[in-house]
Amino acid sequence: MADEEVVVEKKKKSPALIIGALVIVGLILAGGISYFVTTKVMTDSVGKTVTHEPGVFVKLGDLKNGIIVNVGGVKSGRFLKVGIVLEMNPGDKRNFTEGKINIDAETKILDSVVQMLRAQKIDEFEPNKQDALKDQIKTELNKQLGEGSVYAVYVTNFVFQ
Repeated sequence: MADEEVVVEKKKKSPALIIGALVIVGLILAGGISYFVTTKVMTDSVGKTVTHEPGVFVKLGDLKNGIIVNVGGVKSGRFLKVGIVLEMNPGDKRNFTEGKINIDAETKILDSVVQMLRAQKIDEFEPNKQDALKDQIKTELNKQLGEGSVYAVYVTNFVFQ
């Protein structure tokens, strides 16, 4: 009878040992996957630095006042005076000749920016949405002028009334 109790006890311990071993193996696999993700995937996406030659800074609109546009529709009576400076790729032969921006490129830039600013809703000019607006301008200009033409968009003054 004592032998039967030992056999029954061993059978009860056996599933617990298997489950425990599976949990340990699972933890080891999870740790290995986490290590792989943090060392390979995260480093590849975060560690990438975009290097480019120094850009040429181009001020849009009037040198003193920048761009002045009516926003919120013709009847709104709201105006935006904004100074925008673009950092552009100087090696882009489509847009630059002898270090100066081509008139064609300048015209496309002004047209795109003015149209984009006019199309914005008034609440899009909130200070916390300025980065999104700069990203939108950069994306649109790179579509118009060719990818990689505009490195960055800087807002140097911003008056909304």
